[in-house]
Amino acid sequence: MISVLILTRNEEQDLPGCLDSVSWCDDIHILDSESTDRTVQIAKERGVTVTTRRFDGWPSQRNAAMQLPFKYKWVFILDADERATPELSTEMQHIVSRTPEAVTGYSIRKRDFLWGKWLRHAQLTPFYIRLVRVGHVQYRRDVNEVTEINGEVGRLTGMFDHLAFSKGVAHWITKHNEYSSIEARLLAEGNAVRDASLKQALFAQNFHERRVAQKAIFYKMPGRPLIKWFYMMFIRGAVLDGHAGIMYAALQSFYEFLIEFKYREILRIRAGKSL
Repeated sequence: MISVLILTRNEEQDLPGCLDSVSWCDDIHILDSESTDRTVQIAKERGVTVTTRRFDGWPSQRNAAMQLPFKYKWVFILDADERATPELSTEMQHIVSRTPEAVTGYSIRKRDFLWGKWLRHAQLTPFYIRLVRVGHVQYRRDVNEVTEINGEVGRLTGMFDHLAFSKGVAHWITKHNEYSSIEARLLAEGNAVRDASLKQALFAQNFHERRVAQKAIFYKMPGRPLIKWFYMMFIRGAVLDGHAGIMYAALQSFYEFLIEFKYREILRIRAGKSL
């Protein structure tokens, strides 16, 4: 009833656990970005269909992935460091058989973990559209890509787990250093703050539309790293997640600082000023 899609690049460590969590599926596809480790070998040993494509950006990679020859009309999308819970797996298989045609996607709550602790309060964006009807989804934006669904979006009660630090904090920092460079470029180009309104940020029906508008407004605020830290710690309640929550809030604030610093660096270079 449901196909599974996993995007990979050098995921030999996390892929086996991800595949174990969707072992109920008989149509698992991997779109691999030219891995140099044992990712492809592991997938083929597990009977998974593997397609290789040179990585040219997250939106284009995900859009290309949705063109794969899936067996079923519904696709559940995971990253290698994510796990479908048994409750979610059961719920998805039950609900797609009775979903009206107008509904073409479902948002699912993601649980981020650090040091074995669910970042229940610190996590900023818990819901993601991950169960979609083939032919009704499109992706855009280079970082934190936006999912556009042609149709209605429902919400499931089951959750999936994200082991964000499974490869260590150094890997997380390296990845977010790359992300911050892209965010800074988008900010300098004006793409990150274009067409943002408070009405969209608060009341847009589509979660991703609200998220983009909120991010655009946030980019216009002075002192963003400090604001983000305070918001995560005391409004979202990251402090209630203990040491893991406090550390995560610090990392996210540092990420915001990198975006701002790199953005200002770009402006200085354009103005011909010294670095």
